[in-house]
Amino acid sequence: MGSLKGEKEDGKHVTEALLRREDAIIDAEEKDEREEEERFGKKLWVETKKLWIIVGPSIFSRLASFTMNVVTQAFAGHLGEVELAAISIANTVIVGFNFGLLLGMASALETLCGQAFGAKRYHMLGIYMQRSWIVLFLCCFLLLPVYVFATPLLKLVGQPDDVAEWSGVVAMWLIPLHFSFAFQFPLQRFLQCQLKTAVIAWVSLLGLVVNVFTSWLFIYVWDFGLYGAAISLDISWWVLVLGMYAYTAYGGCPLTWTGFSLEAFSGLWEFLKLSSASGLILENWYYRILVLMTGQLENATIAVDAFMTINGWEMMIPLAFFAGTGVRVANELGAGKGKAAKFATQVSVAQSTVIGLIFCVLIMIFHDYLAYIFTTSSSVLHAVDNMSFLLAFTILLNSIQPILSGVAVGSGWQAYVAYINLGCYYLIGLPLGIIMGWVFKTGVAMSNDDGCAWQGIWGGMIFGGTAIQTLILIIVTARCDWEKEAEKAYFRVNHWSKSNSNGQLETSN
Repeated sequence: MGSLKGEKEDGKHVTEALLRREDAIIDAEEKDEREEEERFGKKLWVETKKLWIIVGPSIFSRLASFTMNVVTQAFAGHLGEVELAAISIANTVIVGFNFGLLLGMASALETLCGQAFGAKRYHMLGIYMQRSWIVLFLCCFLLLPVYVFATPLLKLVGQPDDVAEWSGVVAMWLIPLHFSFAFQFPLQRFLQCQLKTAVIAWVSLLGLVVNVFTSWLFIYVWDFGLYGAAISLDISWWVLVLGMYAYTAYGGCPLTWTGFSLEAFSGLWEFLKLSSASGLILENWYYRILVLMTGQLENATIAVDAFMTINGWEMMIPLAFFAGTGVRVANELGAGKGKAAKFATQVSVAQSTVIGLIFCVLIMIFHDYLAYIFTTSSSVLHAVDNMSFLLAFTILLNSIQPILSGVAVGSGWQAYVAYINLGCYYLIGLPLGIIMGWVFKTGVAMSNDDGCAWQGIWGGMIFGGTAIQTLILIIVTARCDWEKEAEKAYFRVNHWSKSNSNGQLETSN
């Protein structure tokens, strides 16, 4: 009996020991999970701060720049319907086509400057920016015929003669604005890649204030009419250039700006190839074509303007994420941190998508009231109300696609993504939009066939082009080998860099 009792006691002790061991293992696992969650939370917070240092000021600066155009058009609208249509078309279509190409070409700097900054090749950022100035300035000359022959081009696509004539005149007066892009876009990316985004926001605020004042002065006080509206835009955009350059050249960027260099004239052909591929990444041209196509839909014009303005304002947020993602990915890849680049991508896509969902829900909730921002016309209110679902889906989709394009820019995939864009937009989206809009007049019925046709055009281009492109970019990004991308960035930095941070020549590996 004593032996049996002893065995029971021993078994009890063993069981208790096993239970204590299991409890200890569970406690250790729970502790590890808590520590992992804390590490993830800290990592997420650090990445979020780095991202929003770029995204926050970028949203403001882009909203300010977009609002400058809206303000000028609002002042011009008091001159008459033809004048409003002329300034809108000249600014949105003529300038817009060139704006999109030059903006895309300048995004090559997000790859080169971003990766060079991550690799601490600081001296090269100023060289890259000067190369971009040269390439974009020459490109501006090649694009001048679009301004010079704006009137016959607009008549060719069906614009009324009076609108086409005035638009051509305004386009000629906007040539100084056109050349400002060649310097402003590279300066903006040069500063963004160094996380010096606050200065961009302050300069943009100054440009907006100047725009409001000069628009009032030239149009209302001095009665310059449309010429005054164009001059106001010219001055405002050059304020952005001079403001950012003054900050850069007079002590704001001591590591990355060491003055003008003849080295900027070397490697221009390779730089031109990378910039050209970058110019095809942004879908700016795609939506300018939509504006031209709807120019013949006279009954839908006001509703379309309201739709495009709402979408344009909100689009500044994903475009800011485009810039922020490109810089963050480029910085991490340049520093040889593939996993960090992947995490930066995930954080940016997730946060932009959440913001897009919030706007999507708000539009669906307040769909009855959206157009009150622009008009009290019952027909326009009804038209915009009917288009609210399409607007909500567009905003949701645009909260993902530009961010994935930013990943492509930061990684240096410009040429590859350019082919994807050309195929999705112009071989699928545009033909589908024409078929749905002009042939089948697909869309939610408004008060006229024009509104229905417009919705068909936009819906076909969004569902057929942007949605497919987004899906392809999701697959490409998900399958990316980030460590291999970091290796590619290392070789790219060595290939493009001719100098180290002290400005001394070094041998590429």
